[in-house]
This record gives sequence, structure tokens and C-alpha cells, in this order.
Amino acid sequence: MTTTMTLAQFMAEWHDAADTVTVHTSGSTGVPKLLRVEKRRMLASARATCDALGLRQGDSALLCMSLDYIAGKMMVVRALERGLRLVVTEPGGHPLAGVGEPIDFAAMVPLQVYNSLQVPQEAERLRRIRHLLIGGGPLNGELELRLRGLPNAVWHTYAMTETLSHIALRRVSGSGATPWFTPMQGIALSQTSDGCLVIDAPHLCPQTLVTHDVVELQVGQDGGGQRFKVLGRVDNVIISGGGKIHIEQVEEALARHLQVPFAITRKPDARLGECVVLMLQGGDAEAAVEVCRQALPRYWQPREVVQVERIPMTATGKPARALIEQLARDKLQAGWQ
Repeated sequence: MTTTMTLAQFMAEWHDAADTVTVHTSGSTGVPKLLRVEKRRMLASARATCDALGLRQGDSALLCMSLDYIAGKMMVVRALERGLRLVVTEPGGHPLAGVGEPIDFAAMVPLQVYNSLQVPQEAERLRRIRHLLIGGGPLNGELELRLRGLPNAVWHTYAMTETLSHIALRRVSGSGATPWFTPMQGIALSQTSDGCLVIDAPHLCPQTLVTHDVVELQVGQDGGGQRFKVLGRVDNVIISGGGKIHIEQVEEALARHLQVPFAITRKPDARLGECVVLMLQGGDAEAAVEVCRQALPRYWQPREVVQVERIPMTATGKPARALIEQLARDKLQAGWQ
């Protein structure tokens, strides 16, 4: 991960006369977009996070993500809003390598957390972060299991650029660990007819947001106490033989068994409508097929395997789904000729 915007540049933009700043969307399902977001709404989001985590003036906050994206920008805004002491390190795969001082609050993507756990000194520093937020993508089962035993407060976030960072948290570590996200103060949730999450957060976004995330939503008897689980993206559903296969659920099932980078995608199929395709970054295709036979239900098993030099990823480390699907189709089509 690299950054093109410096902290000085963002501070200049934040303190200029405009009411808005520019952010990039991640581009995980298509081409990244530029958005103009209101500073007052960013401050409202920052207050909600600081209040939820009990952050106080003088606490240290680690900035280790790109300032081109909302996650990096919001760390700075939280520091400004609450008087936090900002500790700045270059965005990269090992954000704690050069950070020796205690950190009260940090936000990272799953890859940064995973890498930190591989190095004993960095793993110990990770354990001492009082509140660690993890966002930008799902947590696979193996990583989540390792995080559950950490002594500090580790949170998985549900976030999107349009909501100015996270609108819900779930505890990953300790006895309070749960698969359910709980919305933050002032957030109201509902669902579309096809199960997609709908977010009403007027203090963060003037429009009601209809997401592409299929969720299981629970509501308390009194209409409050909402919580939800993410099942997958509606546009990441493979309709195969009339059944629905969530790409993320297949990847989760394989994550503990495949030792090379991989992604699940799809291609048209004359008989089934669509079929599952496994994309491998290197590795042994025959061995991977055998792993799939052992680890997956029959109707989830890939009917094609594509090997590539590198799986397409976004700048924020998410699978670039549209590019992955197109690359798989191109590779398979070339193989037919």
C-alpha cells in the first residue's frame, strides 16, 4: 500500500474554506470513484467512534493507512476532534515495525494485522494496542481465531466510504467476541426484499443507503437492539443450477486449507447458468481441487481452476472482483482456442 496524499496536504485541505474534502472509494467491485464529503459529517462520525471507545484527550492514535481513502482521513479527524496524539507511520504491510511507544487506538486492514502477528515483536505491540479496529474486508476464520485470544479490545468494523467510516462494530477478542455487528448510536437499519442492508444515518449521509451486502438482521422486541451478520454481497452471488452460492462463504470455507493466495469467481455455464471458478496465485491446481473436494459441499466445488501470476487487488487490499472475474473469463476463453 502506498499513499499519494501527505498529512500536510490533508491538513491544508481540512483547514481551507471549503465545506468538503475529496475521498476515493475502494473500487472493490468496479472503478474507484471520487466523492466530496462534508467536514461536519466527518466530525460527527469521529465523535461517535471516540465516544463508543471511550477515547480521551491525550490518548495516542496510530495513522498507518493511506490518506487517499476515508479510513486514513478519519484517523486524522478523530485526532483533531478529540485531541488525540497522532502517531504517524508509513502505510505498509508491517505498520508496527517502527512503532515502539504504547498505542491507545489504531485502525488496520486484515493484511496488516495478519503480517504483524507473524513477527514476535510486532505481535506483542499489537497485543498492547488498547483498541484495535480492523476494517476494509472480512476476517477469515484462522485470523479471527488468533485474535480471539488477545488481551486487548479488538473490533471488526462494518464500514463504507459513503458512511464516512464504520457504522457498526463487533467484538472479536475476549469473552465478548460475537459474529454479530451492533450499529452505533444514531444508526437505523432495515433490509430490501432481497435481504440487502439499508442504512439510515442522517448525521453521516443525507440519503438512505441501500448496500449490496446480504445480511441476517435481528431486531429486539421493542424495535431496538438491532444487530446483523453479513452473509455476502448480492453481486457476489453465483446462481448455479438454481441455487445461490455466496462467494465470500466459499472463500471463508477454503481459507484454512489453501496455503496460496486465491479467490473465488464465476463464469457462465450452459447447463447451470453460472459455475464456480477457483483462481490460484501459483500453487498446485490438482492439489487445490482435492482440497476443494474435502472442504466444500458438492454444489460449491469449482468446476474450473485458473492459475495467475497475481490476483487483482484494489489499492486498499481487497479483491478486485470485477477484474478477477474478467481475468478468469479471458484465461478460460484462451484455453478453449
